[in-house]
Amino acid sequence: MFSKTCEYGLRAVLFVADRSNQNQKVSLATIAEEINSPEAFTGKVLQQLTKHKILKSIKGPYGGFIIESEKLNQTFLSDIVTIFDGDSIYVGCGLGLRECNPELPCPLHFKFAEIRKMLKDMLENTSLAFFIDNDAIKSLIFKRQ
Repeated sequence: MFSKTCEYGLRAVLFVADRSNQNQKVSLATIAEEINSPEAFTGKVLQQLTKHKILKSIKGPYGGFIIESEKLNQTFLSDIVTIFDGDSIYVGCGLGLRECNPELPCPLHFKFAEIRKMLKDMLENTSLAFFIDNDAIKSLIFKRQ
C-alpha cells in the first residue's frame, strides 16, 4: 500500500516519538536498528523528516533526533505519508489503470473510492500521540521494548 520509504518513515517517526516522550534523543544507528532498516537509507528518510520539520536533529556528541512534545498531537500519519508518497494513495485506481475515473470507471472504482476515503480519514485523524502509551502497538512496530 505504502512505498518502502514511507513505511520506514512511519516507523522511524513513531520510534523517535516514543523515545522523545521519554525525554531521550535517538541516534541514527539506533533508529535504523530498531526499525530494521539499512543505516544509509534510514539517514535519507530522517533527512526528509527533518527537512519537513517533523523531526528535529540535534548535532554533537549528545545529539540525536527528537520530536518536540507539542508535535505529538499536531502531527498526523497523513503528514508522513504525504512527505514520502504524495497523495497518490488517495487518488489512484485500485487496479493501477491510467484511464479510470467516475465517467470511465474500472470494475473496482466505486468500491475502492470508499476504501480510499476511509484510509484518508484514518490517516488524517491518527496523531503520533495515539501510539505513545500503547505498548501492544509499540511491541509490533519496534524491535525491542
